[in-house]
Formats: sequence, C-alpha cells, structure tokens
Amino acid sequence: MSLISRLLAPKATAHAHCDLPCGVYDPEQARIEAESCYRIIQKLSTSEDAAFRTRAIAIKERQADLVKHHLDTLWHDYFKPEHLEAVPNLHQLFWDAAKQVSKVKASSSLEDAQKLLDLINEVDAAWKATGGPSKTRVAGRPG
Repeated sequence: MSLISRLLAPKATAHAHCDLPCGVYDPEQARIEAESCYRIIQKLSTSEDAAFRTRAIAIKERQADLVKHHLDTLWHDYFKPEHLEAVPNLHQLFWDAAKQVSKVKASSSLEDAQKLLDLINEVDAAWKATGGPSKTRVAGRPG
C-alpha cells in the first residue's frame, strides 16, 4: 500500500443495519404520494382533455414510483429481524403493498388506489407497533 493510500484510508469502520441510524424513516412519505395518486385518478375521471389526461397519468406514475421507493426504504432500512416478533406478516405486507403500487401505476381505478392507501395504513400500524413514532417523529408532532 502506498503512503498516499495509507494516509487516505479510513481510520474507523462504522457498522449499521441501514443507511443511517434509525430515526429518519416514516410511512407518512409513502402515504402522501399514494394520496396524490388517488386524487389524480379522481381528476382523470372528470376530464376529457387528452393533454391533461396524458400529463396526469405521467404524474400518477411518477408519484407511484415514489410510493414504492418510500415503502422499499422503510422495509429495508427501518424494519429489523426482531420486528418480526411484533409483526409476523411484515414481509407479506410489504410484498402486497409493492404489488398494489404496480396496480395503481397500471390502472385508473379508485378502488386500486384505495387498496394501496389501506395497505399503507397497515404498514403504518406495523411501524407504530415497533416504536416508529418515538424513533422518528419530532417532539410535539401528532402521532
């Protein structure tokens, strides 16, 4: 190893189960994007304007991608193996939610969008059952 490599090499190694120590992950981010999808689908049903509909669908798909991103981040970076004791169906719940996001992307169904919101409510309950609000939310913010 050269002198420069030794000087620039890290002096300590950090270990974590996630990208950042817990306290930054919240299902509220996924819910906000999913609510956007729901509202966009509502607006789609009231417009015959082709340009509007094209833009709305593109935005809905982008928002759905964000839902999936936020759910995946929460699943992979917040939840730990010990959380399976409190939420035994955790993996199935996230699997179902991710698949539902894909349905919302591919459809203009309010029922599909509502089912996604319902699954996010279940994710939120799992997050709360594992102490999420006390780890993430800033003091004074409603739980």
